[in-house]
Amino acid sequence: MSTTGGPRPDRVVVVLGTGTEVGKTWVGARLLEALRGAGVAVAARKPGQSADPDDTSPSDADVLAGGSGEDPLAVCPAHRRYEVAMAPPMAAAALGRPVPSVAELAGELTWPEGVAVGLVETAGGLLSPAADDGTAVDLARAVGCDLAVLVADAGLGTLNSVRLCLAALAGETWPTVVVLNRFDPDDALHRANRDWLAARDGVDLVTDVPALVARLR
Repeated sequence: MSTTGGPRPDRVVVVLGTGTEVGKTWVGARLLEALRGAGVAVAARKPGQSADPDDTSPSDADVLAGGSGEDPLAVCPAHRRYEVAMAPPMAAAALGRPVPSVAELAGELTWPEGVAVGLVETAGGLLSPAADDGTAVDLARAVGCDLAVLVADAGLGTLNSVRLCLAALAGETWPTVVVLNRFDPDDALHRANRDWLAARDGVDLVTDVPALVARLR
């Protein structure tokens, strides 16, 4: 059950990752763009983000805001942005700032009225610390996840990482869709990974954002 207050989206989609740098933000932003293009009211939230201060690329909140059409500060508030390349609660501690709890992060999430799909992107991998007292999975539970999107790389090592993550999610009540990001249909390994996960493990799996949109709808 969600600990957030105020209006709630019709559906809360939480974007999780098998690790860092697997493309969670890219997938989330493209999903938001596609839904908006289809006339679906969307909003995005990034409960915490951290990055090297010398990194001049757009932040995760900036990218998500580009997809949802919101102010980046509505996506991730200023006090949850940390200028250290560590997991957000570790970054907060390193900077001498208060380290939030899962309940505090979830309680800070506010949504506009009339949102059909609210997207929450976590930081790092599935079991990375999201707060002082919990992981990305704990945060997904606290925000009232209706559907989890687990983003994984399509290449070498993904069978192990996807299986480990799905095992960690086995006790949760929400369905999970796996996205094999950067999937190349001409790559034999990518095809083999897709087929193995789908046929042998029965994984609900897509390889592109249009298929993910169809799955959500």
